[in-house]
Amino acid sequence: MSAVARALAVARSTLHRPLSPRQPRRPDAQADAEVLNELKAVVGQRATYGYRRACAVLNRQRRTAGKPGVNHKRAYRLMRQGRLLLLRHTGKPTRTHQGQVVTLKSNLRWCSDGFEVRCWNGERVHVAFSLDCCDREAIAFQADAQPPTSLTIQDLMAETLEARFGPGIAKATHPVEWLSDNGPVYTAKDTRDFGLSLGLRVCTTPSYSPQSNGMAEAFVKTFKRDYVYVNELHSAAHVLVQLPAWFDDYNRCHPHRGLKMKSPREFRTANSQP
Repeated sequence: MSAVARALAVARSTLHRPLSPRQPRRPDAQADAEVLNELKAVVGQRATYGYRRACAVLNRQRRTAGKPGVNHKRAYRLMRQGRLLLLRHTGKPTRTHQGQVVTLKSNLRWCSDGFEVRCWNGERVHVAFSLDCCDREAIAFQADAQPPTSLTIQDLMAETLEARFGPGIAKATHPVEWLSDNGPVYTAKDTRDFGLSLGLRVCTTPSYSPQSNGMAEAFVKTFKRDYVYVNELHSAAHVLVQLPAWFDDYNRCHPHRGLKMKSPREFRTANSQP
């Protein structure tokens, strides 16, 4: 066949005749209806999820039930037909960031930041958290109706250390970076000294560069969108009761594209990381 193709000066593929013509694949209407109903149930519980995260949650449920998974392209097609897609984000970044926040292993860099939850009665809940820059797990958090102080961040550091290295551990077994912005509670001398005593390499982002702590910034956006804005916020006391369940759900269920659509806990379990 190759000699004939060379003699005729044509591609060998043009001389190949398939044994059977390829038939166009037609979607199974009944199976699609079943998958669409399952996607509606997922979106009904997590209205802020796009098609990729909704597909990841659906596949997790189908694997548990012993059913085959669904391709994300199929999920997109069915959600588009069912008018379940979110509006496309059209915002453009005003500043580029060339740094790399993500690490290749867990417990090499922890980032920290804070945010406010405004309650319906006018009260506010102030939350400070720590996040692993590899597995994206929200390791620990501190929440109160009063603004955080340097003692709040010190408690957060200690709680994060014990969560990853075990209770009663006074110092990290290897240096771990603690990345934060330049807020007063993070740059206070007491906070930095306490972090150093725990074996943390305390570092802050350049001024006016929130992208340098982009993973923490992204977590704040995700947490507010998927948990805060879709729940009842009657009062500070009501929010404080719900926060532990929100953080636990994020760690157990929230799929991340950077983790191959696994949740932080699934990723840590799959990689057998302590």
